[in-house]
Amino acid sequence: MKIWIDADGCPVVDLTIRLSKGYEVFLVCDTAHQFNREGATTITIGQGADAVDFAIVNRMAPGDIVVTQDYGLAALALARNGRAVDQNGRIFTNENIDFLLHTRHVGQEIRRAGGRTKGPKKRTRQEDVAFEQSFKGLLAETTPHS
Repeated sequence: MKIWIDADGCPVVDLTIRLSKGYEVFLVCDTAHQFNREGATTITIGQGADAVDFAIVNRMAPGDIVVTQDYGLAALALARNGRAVDQNGRIFTNENIDFLLHTRHVGQEIRRAGGRTKGPKKRTRQEDVAFEQSFKGLLAETTPHS
């Protein structure tokens, strides 16, 4: 099992690496971002709409974990029989992904029509704790038991 981090704008890169000891971790980013972290391999992809997302999906295998805040990438990871979690600890599932994609679509329609939607709030310690708990749970679920 491998850990794939959609590293562009991800606030839990260092935390994910720390929690992933013993696993292969890949930071995937575009050329506008530079990541070099001990304990992870960086893969830099050319800029382009969804280029990083497709790079992750094309490299991942069933059972791999993807850390992303992108609902589209999460849906693709689930379709490849992977697991996905966002930076706040929300685990993406086949049961919640359709609703989340619909919500994203509605927000895009509002912005296209000139409306505004709220941006992200300031990150809290509780969100880091929630991510850590969810991520540890995913690792426990996907690790073969003897």
